[in-house]
Amino acid sequence: MPARNLEILLDDFAPGCGTAQLADLSQVHGGEVVKAVPGGPRASADALVTDQAGVVLLVRAADCVPVLLADPGARVLGAAHAGRPGVAAAVVPHTVEAMRELGARDLTAWIGPHVCGACYEVPQALQDEVVALVPTTRARTSWGTPSLDLGAGVRTQLEAAGVRVVDVSACTRESPDLFSYRRDGAHSGRLAGLIRIPA
Repeated sequence: MPARNLEILLDDFAPGCGTAQLADLSQVHGGEVVKAVPGGPRASADALVTDQAGVVLLVRAADCVPVLLADPGARVLGAAHAGRPGVAAAVVPHTVEAMRELGARDLTAWIGPHVCGACYEVPQALQDEVVALVPTTRARTSWGTPSLDLGAGVRTQLEAAGVRVVDVSACTRESPDLFSYRRDGAHSGRLAGLIRIPA
């Protein structure tokens, strides 16, 4: 995302907050979580956590599952990018653990738009590999082939960790107003999930 676009996005998301600082990642489809360092180099990881006011966490997705997490009372936030490898590597449970290390106790998570199980076709061997780690990801496409429901897997992981879940998802592949790598290929844009603690 060009720097000017990030400026516009930040101004819209945190209007009048001249001190708001953006923290994002070089996403690598793994399970690593880092503490946000606003203005620092982009870490190679798939989730960020912070307890600093004025920090805006950002994750990108275009079929993967964006997950935003918050404990408003403890003022601790998290943001995770959960693709197939990340779900298998438990990036979302690792994010919950990292937030609890910062003092979070009463967590809510929002599951954002992602490709649905009826659209995310994978080879049988790949389905078996992921399902062995996260059984609730098993699905079938609408045309009857093996698939993965990453959103269902993320929801199960969150619920197992005692996190309240708000599902605001829609299928990116089926929704023309959402970016989808599966539908549009390498030229697809990216959705952004953002969350912040007001200063």
